[in-house]
Amino acid sequence: MAISREINSTPVTELVKQSRLRHIAFIMDGNGRWAKKRMLPREAGHKVGADNFKTIVRYCKKIGMECCTVYAFSTENIKRPKREVEALFRLLISFIEEAGEEEDIEFRFIGEPGQLGETIGRRTKELEDETRGRPYRLNIAFNYGGRAEIVRAVNRLLAEGKTAVTEEDISANLYTNECPDPDLIVRTGAEMRISNFMLWQAAYAEFYFTDRLWPDYTTADVDEAVRVFASRSRRFGGLDRNEAASQGEQEGT
Repeated sequence: MAISREINSTPVTELVKQSRLRHIAFIMDGNGRWAKKRMLPREAGHKVGADNFKTIVRYCKKIGMECCTVYAFSTENIKRPKREVEALFRLLISFIEEAGEEEDIEFRFIGEPGQLGETIGRRTKELEDETRGRPYRLNIAFNYGGRAEIVRAVNRLLAEGKTAVTEEDISANLYTNECPDPDLIVRTGAEMRISNFMLWQAAYAEFYFTDRLWPDYTTADVDEAVRVFASRSRRFGGLDRNEAASQGEQEGT
């Protein structure tokens, strides 16, 4: 879909507001391929990707979004080589050590990071407690799987004695229950799948796929994704305003 001249000329902060883009989520793909292209170990790609993640998250806050979710480590990623997995764990601990200095960001870890060891479990919980109540929410999906999240929600409801559940019940028991569902999900790295990410919450999300590898993804690329999002019509199963107006005129004739 072509982006109109009006959208291209509107400041991105205004587009975020006008399009009601409250929650953006990123599947940060391509770190390993970025490193391979440069004949570097995969761990080097993850390091550059982690640095870039900080830049992108701060920028999303700057342009007016309320919530950002990043897919950092899936439940399936534990199958990767031990050296790579350990490097990802070290990056997480290093990030936590610096994260407390961030102003206005509430950190939440969605998934089960505590299953990856006592240190990771304790440090992620400490950061959550330290930053609770801040205005901008950052969800870091670590040891996360979308199917497992839904199973967890249902099991919690069964444990409460529920014999029948509603959509609202399940939503209230997801890791992200204090956030609006994502409006826009961006995947870098040229792949076109969601890889078990936010399966329930993504029901009405807009998707944006880019060939850009995550370490190369820039704030200008965020702007482009926002402009594409603002150019789309979100119907949620109904009609958009123009279609509804046209339908009303036809019924009135």
